[in-house]
Parts: sequence; C-alpha cells; structure tokens
Amino acid sequence: VLRRMREVGFITPAEAERASAAPLGVTQQNVEANQAPFFVDMVKDRLLEQFTERDLISQSYRVYTTLDLDLQRAASEAVRTGMVEVDEQLGKRKSRKDTPSEPLQPQVALVVLDPHTGSIRALVGGRDYGASQLNHVLAKRQPGSSFKPFVYATALSSAVEGWQPLITPTTILLDEPTTFQFGDEPYEPENYKQEYYGPVTLREALAHSLNVATVRLAEMAGYDRVRRLAIAAGINQDLLPTPAIALGAYVATPLEIAGAYTIFANQGRYVAPSFIQKVADTSGTTLWRAQRVTREVLDPRVAYIMVSLLQSVINSGTGAGVRSRGFTLPAAGKTGTSHDGWFVGFTPSLLAAVWVGYDDDRELHLSGAYSALPVWTSFMKAAGEIPAYRDEEPFEAPPGLVTATIDTRTNLLASAESPYTRNEVFIEGTAPAADSQRPGGVFGILGRIFRPGGVPAVPAAATAPPLPLPEGAPPPGEGIGGQPPPKPPEAQPANKKGGVIRKFLSIFKGGQSDKETKPPPSKETKLQ
Repeated sequence: VLRRMREVGFITPAEAERASAAPLGVTQQNVEANQAPFFVDMVKDRLLEQFTERDLISQSYRVYTTLDLDLQRAASEAVRTGMVEVDEQLGKRKSRKDTPSEPLQPQVALVVLDPHTGSIRALVGGRDYGASQLNHVLAKRQPGSSFKPFVYATALSSAVEGWQPLITPTTILLDEPTTFQFGDEPYEPENYKQEYYGPVTLREALAHSLNVATVRLAEMAGYDRVRRLAIAAGINQDLLPTPAIALGAYVATPLEIAGAYTIFANQGRYVAPSFIQKVADTSGTTLWRAQRVTREVLDPRVAYIMVSLLQSVINSGTGAGVRSRGFTLPAAGKTGTSHDGWFVGFTPSLLAAVWVGYDDDRELHLSGAYSALPVWTSFMKAAGEIPAYRDEEPFEAPPGLVTATIDTRTNLLASAESPYTRNEVFIEGTAPAADSQRPGGVFGILGRIFRPGGVPAVPAAATAPPLPLPEGAPPPGEGIGGQPPPKPPEAQPANKKGGVIRKFLSIFKGGQSDKETKPPPSKETKLQ
C-alpha cells in the first residue's frame, strides 16, 4: 500500500520510508461506518466537494457530523423488524393468490431529522448495505398522498394571503365522482374502492385521504400556488401545476419530503437537511463549516392548523395504526401510497420519513399504513425511550388562533341547544358566524343542494364567541361526549371508464388512492 501511495504521488519517498519503519498499531473501530454506512457515504461525497481526495487521505481532519448513535441504532432496528413484517404480509398475499415468489425483496429508506435545525439524526438507506449500496433516501419516487399536506397548507393560506375563496378546517368539499378539466384533457381521480362520502370537511378529507376532495381543493387554491409552496419547502422543481400534483404524482426523494415537512413541524419555517457540522484540522482550527439554509414558507398559524389536521390523521384517520401499535406521544403525520408505501410524521422534537418499495418500481401492493407506518412507529417508540426524547410536550400554538365549538349539522358556531358538536381551530377572525353562512362560500351552495330550504341558522344570542386556545382543551376535530348520529348515505360509485382516460390516469397515478383509506367515522358527539 505504501509503495502504491508513493508511486501515485500521495506521499514522498521519505514519508514512505518513515511509515514503513514505524510499528503497526490498532486503530479505534469506526462506529459510524459500521452502524450508519449510508450516512458515512453521504459524508464522504460531501467532503469530496470541499476537499481534494489527497487532502482527505493525507491530513488528519476531524469531521463533526449530526448523527445521533442512539437514534441510529433505533432506526436500524426499526427497519429490520419492520421489513420482516412487510415480508410476512407480502408472503401471505402471494400465498392467497398462489403466485410464484419474487426474487427481489422490497427496499426501505428511513431518515430522521431535528425539525428545528434540519440536522439528520439517523439515516438508513436500504435494508442491507452489504447487498446494495444504493441509498434510497436519495432515490426519486412518487410520494403519493404524503404530498397532500402541501395542498391543504396552500389552501389554508388564503386566510392570511387574502385571496378567495377563504378556506378553513370546516370548509366543505364535495367528495363524489368528478371530471376535472385541465386544458383539453379530462382528469378523473378515484377514491379507493370508488367509495365517496358526499360533503366532507377539510379535516375529514385529509384525515381519510380522500382523493377527489383533495383535487377539488387544489383546483380551488390553484395548482400554481400548490407548486410554488412545495418548491419553497425544498421539493424539486420537476413538479408541474396539473391536477395530478394534488395526489403526489411527481417524483421526490424521501430526503426532500422529510425536509419539506419541517415547514409544519417548525412553525412555518423550512430548514434544509444537513449532516456535517464542520471540518477541523488537528489543532482544532475550523477549515469548513456547513451553512444552514432556512426560510419562512408558511405563516406560523397555518403551520399549526396543519399540525392539528395531521394529528387527526394519526388519532382517527389513515394513520391510526400509530396509536393502535402503542405510540402515545404527541405526533402528527401522513400516509402515502403510490407504487410504494410512505409515512412521514413528527413529534415536537423529531421528524421521520419512511419509504418502502421495489427498486424496479413495481407495485408494492401494500399501502403506506401497512408498509411504512410500522417502521415509523417502531422507530418513534424506541426513540421515546431515549431520555433526550422521552418527555415530549404538546405542540405549541402561536398567537392569533382561536378555538370554537361547531355544530356539526350546520358547520356554524354551536348553541347551547346544539346536540352534536366538535371543537375546531381557526385563525382569528375566520371562525364561522352563528347567523350567516360559513366562510369559503362552498358550504352555502352545498347546503342549498343537499338541504332544501337552506342551512338552519343558529340564533346569535345563543352562541359564544371563539376563545383563545385553552389549556388542556380537547383536540380540534374531536367531539364532546355522547354518541354520534347515523352517518349520511354515501354517494353511489361511478362506473369505471377505459380507453384514453384510463391510460392518462395510469401515467399520472390519478386513479391511485391510499389503500388505507376508510370511510370517515363521524366526529359528531352529543352534549351531556
């Protein structure tokens, strides 16, 4: 080795002679390289952008990274146990269908950030580094419904940016078979199993990952606005302002999606993921320091409402498996299903994104709730046992928000006589009034269609004004006491269509829905 280094000019003949005469020693084990090989590869690649290979080999540089070895061990174990579960589920499905076994195993990516600094605390780029060094954290794939929060955040920004229609968590979206016209092309997204639920609130549409309602919301907000927000949040510029953007049809990396979610977890501010803090020489002199990239993307009030909506996903929506698997700390997140499975979620101090899928982009045939969510939950439960992450406080609300008790039959402020109510959070000044139609302009039209004679108004004298967020208040979106009324009848499924439209949907994945979507359970409850 010394002779070869001398021949290629890395060391001088004198240096080679001294090194040859020196006694052999035993170096300390490189723990990071053994436990986080994908992370170490990323560090090496970044260092080669800043230093020559000769300097890195010949100089004793000290590289300070963001890796947390406790979290890295938790991440590695979560990937191991989670992929065993994925393999078992796929094995059962193949057995039921009597299909031959596939030579390829599904792959996985898990990246963990500090959402306030962007520091990568743990990273697993695949299930076996020895078998494949491809870092799937950096692989571009369709994020599916894990992209939907950017649609909802764009729409809710109407309250602070002043454009119409004004959209709040109680805005009603019509979930029924719909053809959206985009230029000369029709676009017909479908819900899972072609199940549609008629008028649903914004909160319900996101919690249960309803495709048609989400595309309708993107149309209301403007596809260009959705694209601009996503790019400002760090997602690549290959996104196109089409209806398909609402359903995560355009590719992004798990690292991009994780970084983009910092705008929700960090009160509207984006922080770019980073993994090297600085490089110093043997004397301690800093040779290079990473620059933090951060910018304001969302109003903090909109970011908090998004946290609240994403909490509903975990507490009662497509991500409810997080709770059923025993994770109890405050958390918010979103499932996603394209060809692959996704789950992206965060607590007040940690943010993690999980992707599961095949390298050749074939269908995984498992939704995000049954593939990526178990890995995420296993990691977060283990992280919650680490002292630094054990005592999570609730998400902090910024000034300028109010809670209101809503009559679920009218979507207006509840009165003392309202039998079915729920709490909801609003930007101050946007809560619905008691004696007029709710903001957004959508519910009034629907009310006339579905409730002949209009929406009954609650007497103004019987209502209370919205109050600031109280200590220990029930989470927004949850009702108060009692049993819910019967669910309204569901709309009839649309007939399937083939030909050009079906091919168009297969290209943009517009017909793909989260497999985990279930009928939205009623959140109405009766006052005692």
